[in-house]
Amino acid sequence: MNIETHTQWSRHLNKEMTCKVYGHAGKPALVFPTGCGRYYEFEDFGMVEAVRKYVDEGKVRLITLDSVDCESWMAHWMFPGDRGWRHLQYERYVLEEVVPFVRDSTGYVGRFMATGCSMGAYHAANMLFKHPDVVGTAVALSGLYGPQTFVGDYMDDNVYFNFPLCYLPNLTDPWYIDRFRDSDIVICVGQGAWEEDSLRETRALEADLHALGVQAWVDYWGHNVSHDWPWWRQQLPYFLGELDLS
Repeated sequence: MNIETHTQWSRHLNKEMTCKVYGHAGKPALVFPTGCGRYYEFEDFGMVEAVRKYVDEGKVRLITLDSVDCESWMAHWMFPGDRGWRHLQYERYVLEEVVPFVRDSTGYVGRFMATGCSMGAYHAANMLFKHPDVVGTAVALSGLYGPQTFVGDYMDDNVYFNFPLCYLPNLTDPWYIDRFRDSDIVICVGQGAWEEDSLRETRALEADLHALGVQAWVDYWGHNVSHDWPWWRQQLPYFLGELDLS
């Protein structure tokens, strides 16, 4: 497996950021870590090995990202609006630094995949819903999609426009809706330990997408399926095996 590590100064975040690339060909997949996680987490917890088949076959190229969650939504010492602003800087980093880097280095011109577990699932889903011209496939595992866990009842534009459970119910723009309908959206959650909040918000997200007329694969795994890596190592390769990765 071809593996490369890239560190660069981010002009949007004003700090060094690192990503790691696995694979030689295929659809680029932006991999967001769990809350406050690092670019090496996916490999350390066996996720790269779990999907090795698809990487080795040239169907997918993983780009595992750093996060700034501890400077944004999970920085509970910060004013909530400032957390949203820091998240937007991270979003610009991904869109205007990581994506062009991947396109320039691979020649890939299509829409990307985004995936992640827990907090990474939020990032993956939010990236598709906000930027469906850039991301056309999302595999979100055990995510939270509303702001309450992070900012409580606080609301401003930086919160509203960054959580799908806020902006999707009021979305009417056909530019977005048509692209959602032309995307592959997978939302998965277990029904076991530590999945209660993710389960509740996954059901709410499913209802919002249904109201928009958007078909998504919302998959509820068993009551023994917990919010943990052993299950995510089963879920991601399963979904990659079912998706059209061309």
